[in-house]
Amino acid sequence: MKIAIVDYGVGNLHSISKGLERAGAEARISSSPDEIAEAECIIFPGVGAFGAAMDVLRPAAGAIRSAIEGGTPTLGICLGMQVLFEKSEESPGDGLSVFKGTVRRLNAPRVPHMGWNNVSHTDDDVFNGISGDAQFYFANSFVCDPTEKVTICETVYGERFPAAVRKGVMFGTQFHPEKSGEPGLRLLANFIRISEECR
Repeated sequence: MKIAIVDYGVGNLHSISKGLERAGAEARISSSPDEIAEAECIIFPGVGAFGAAMDVLRPAAGAIRSAIEGGTPTLGICLGMQVLFEKSEESPGDGLSVFKGTVRRLNAPRVPHMGWNNVSHTDDDVFNGISGDAQFYFANSFVCDPTEKVTICETVYGERFPAAVRKGVMFGTQFHPEKSGEPGLRLLANFIRISEECR
């Protein structure tokens, strides 16, 4: 399966590439709009600012959006989840808008949110084999506010907010599965399995 990790000028590309490798998949890091749009699976990594990421993605946004809405399995991680929404308080301008809703600043005593948190997840198959008390690693100052029923996982840090969303084969995680030990690797492996079943 051709997996594209979208390079929009942020760090963390090596971590997610290695995380996928440990989960049994190989991926290519790419900033080519054609390669991304033609990939069989798209991953948007985390770390960075909404506006800067969208400045890089904007020229290819239409093609990427069409591919995602056409059924290409997609995983957005942290910032990568946020750019899949419509807008963000962090920066002016539109996101990719494949999830309905906006991104806003986290309401917590200390921001950014850095560290391990428990999550409460549904029986969604991307969490198959992951215990209900598993912890995942977060590093975020902003959170997503969906206006459609897509939340499959929540966490609490200052407030309760979506830790993972899903619509069909589009997924987003506010946490970093590639930095979350065995539960994170299991989630990545589940995502790859779900993606392969769509082929």
